[in-house]
Order: sequence, then C-alpha cells, then structure tokens
Amino acid sequence: MTQAAAWGRICTDLQKSLGHEAYKSWIDPLVLDCVDGSVAKFNAPTSFIGRWVDRNYGSQICAGFLKEGVPVTKLAFSVVRAANVAKAAPAQAAMPATPSAAEDELPGSPLDPKYTFNSFVVGKPNELAHAAARRVAENREVSFNPLFLYGGVGLGKTHLMHAIAWKLQEENPGFRVLYLSAEQFMYRFVQALRFKDMISFKELFRSVDVLMVDDVQFIAGKDSTQEEFFHTFNALIDQNKQVIISADRAPGEIEGIEDRIRSRLQWGLVVDLHPTDFELRLGILQSKLEGQLAMHPDVQIEEKVIDFLAHRISTNVRVLEGALTRLFAFASLVGRRIDLDMTQECLADLLRASQRKVTIEEIIRKVADHYNLRMNDLLSARRARAIARPRQVAMFLAKTLTSKSLPEIGRKFGGRDHTTVIHAVKKIEELKHTDSQIAEDVELLRRMLEA
Repeated sequence: MTQAAAWGRICTDLQKSLGHEAYKSWIDPLVLDCVDGSVAKFNAPTSFIGRWVDRNYGSQICAGFLKEGVPVTKLAFSVVRAANVAKAAPAQAAMPATPSAAEDELPGSPLDPKYTFNSFVVGKPNELAHAAARRVAENREVSFNPLFLYGGVGLGKTHLMHAIAWKLQEENPGFRVLYLSAEQFMYRFVQALRFKDMISFKELFRSVDVLMVDDVQFIAGKDSTQEEFFHTFNALIDQNKQVIISADRAPGEIEGIEDRIRSRLQWGLVVDLHPTDFELRLGILQSKLEGQLAMHPDVQIEEKVIDFLAHRISTNVRVLEGALTRLFAFASLVGRRIDLDMTQECLADLLRASQRKVTIEEIIRKVADHYNLRMNDLLSARRARAIARPRQVAMFLAKTLTSKSLPEIGRKFGGRDHTTVIHAVKKIEELKHTDSQIAEDVELLRRMLEA
C-alpha cells in the first residue's frame, strides 16, 4: 500500500471520529509530503494549523499510520502558502501576505494591506486614538489595558486596528496577534460548544500575545458568549497580554452588556474617534487624490472639487473616498474633466443623502444633554446663567444649522421674540472669540448634530 493510500484511509477514519467541521478546519488543509523513516511530513497553510494538529490530533494520526502498517511515531509540518498546496486552507485560516515578511499564524479575520499607519490621515478628531494605537503597536510600556476605540461608521476604528496588527507583526515576527470580529468570536465559541472542543477554544484565545476584537457591541444580549469573553479577557489581562477592543459606542452606552464586562472594558483607555471636521476630510481626500491620478493619468480635476466634496460629504470617510473613486472612474470612461458640474451630476445620489436636515428640536435635545439640563429648562423663562448661556448656544446653532427664520426659532424656544434670538446669536459669536470653553462646546455640538 502506498503512503498516499494509507493517508487517505486515515483521513476517512478521522472524518468519522472528529466530525465534518473539525475535520474540514484542521485535517483537510494538510497535504502529505512523504514519510521519512518514522516521521510523517506534511505541508500546511500556516504553522499554527500544524502546531494545533500535532498537539490535538498527533497521537491519533500516528496510531492511524501504525494501523496501516506504516511505523510513524512523529509528525512534522512545513508551511506552504495556499497557492502552492493541493488543498487550500479554510477561509478563516487564510491570511493575505503582510507588508513585512512576517507570516500571520492565527486564523482570524484577513487584514487589509491598505490599512496601515502610513495611510491613516491624522487630524484633531482622531489624534488621540492614533497616538494610543501607535503606542500599543510600538510595543512600549503602556499604562492602559485594554485599549477601547469607539466611534461611528467610517471614522477609522478598523483601520487603526489593522494598522496595529501590521506594525506588531512587522516589528515582532514571533508575536501571536489575533484579530477578529466579535461575530467571529461568537461563531468559534458556538462551534466549540457544538463539537465539545472547549479546551482547544480556550487554548487558542488564551495563548495569544495580543487579542483584537472588532465591533464588540455584537455580543450584546448573548449571555453565554459574554461569559466566555469575560473569562478570556481576564485571563489575558492577568498575563499582561494586550487587549484591543472596538465598538460603535462607549462601553457605558452598549445595551445588553453585563455590568462586569462593561466595567472591565473601562479599565484601560477609552478613546472616542470624533466625527471628521472639514480639515481632516480635506486631508483624506488629498491623500487619496495622488493614487487616483496615478491610476487615471489622463483625467484632470479642478481644485475646488476637492473642497466641495470635503464640505458636502461629512458623515462617513468610506463614502467620501468612494465618491472620489466614482468621479475618476466616470471621468475616465466618458473622457471628461472633473469639474463642479460633472461632480454634481455624477454624485447626485450621494449629495442628496448627505443633505442632513437638522431640526431645532434635535438641537435643543443635544444641547440639554451636553449641559446636563432638561429640555424644559431651555424653553423656560428662567434666566440663571447656567441655563441662559446653554439656551443662547442652542439659539445660535438653530440659526446657523437650520433655514428657519428668527421668529420661527423664537417660537420654538418658548415663544420668545425674534430680538432675543438676534441677541443670543451675537453674544455667542462674541464669546467664541474670547471664551475657549464656549468655542469648544459650540464646535463639538455642531459636529455631533451634523454627523
């Protein structure tokens, strides 16, 4: 009997004993190279899979060879990329080539090679998050663990997490960095329960040097998954291993998360990626413009188009970048110069969607929340400064962010006269230049309302 035939019969037995999913994940990706003496040599897509199989199924495989009359007592694994082996690794185990020579050994989510620190545009809304991410990625002494990044869609959370992973692998080739989404964590947990393989699950997640979990809000309401996440989190922190988490909101605002997990998530540094401002959006567009011009050397673009896009598309960086890509593709296909007319024609749907209508009621609610007041306080006749100044801020924002007339704004604020609104607007315009706190409050509220 040939070695290949023996391995085929062993695989049949393993599939019966391990079950379809475990077999597909760990045994199917292996390719028998040869049996050299008492050593069975295999090609594997990653060294992690090789180590895992050797530790968890090695004795069973050796027993299978002995049963087939092949005296194998040891397994050896060589890493061969998926393109070079007869059978590809399972999708969740395959990772793209990194910018460095380091090979990712852990079956997490694929890392996007475009998401590095070099391609991340830093501005005031994201500078703290960027600095914290760089500190973790450079593997310096840190006083915060976990690092918790939160913010809306398209503000750079995932970009920073990928950048951290790439940098850690580049500078520490032996580092075991595992990046995956909260949904993948839950899927692996459920699979481990289903196939009664919790020991392997725990070994995987508690043996890493850095664990990165994206969109942790997705485990909200999943009690069993939260329980395991809690124990995994604690085990890594106790070993002084770095944990990095992202979510679409702050830990205290995620409903359905257990209090003990919420408390753990707030242990370290919690960083908010604020909505982008005009300067940051302009910088992002300018950084992407060079690449578009390189791909479409025959396309010309008016400078004011970039300013126009940065002003008009303010909610989502991905949409902003997509708009620039669409413009260049359209211009290249039809052979036109990118000017404002063509931009408005090509991006009509995006521009309509970005025309967010801010209401006075929304302004009143946001201002009241910001100053820890009730909405009725801003509508009341009370003149205490702690209420009058926030009321003036709200009137100023109503005048600058809506198309409502002064009398309409006055009526929304408890039936006040339009002259009261005029006075409030002038007062806040003056204070913006002399009172840094007022200027900061107004800018922050404006960004929140426009986001």
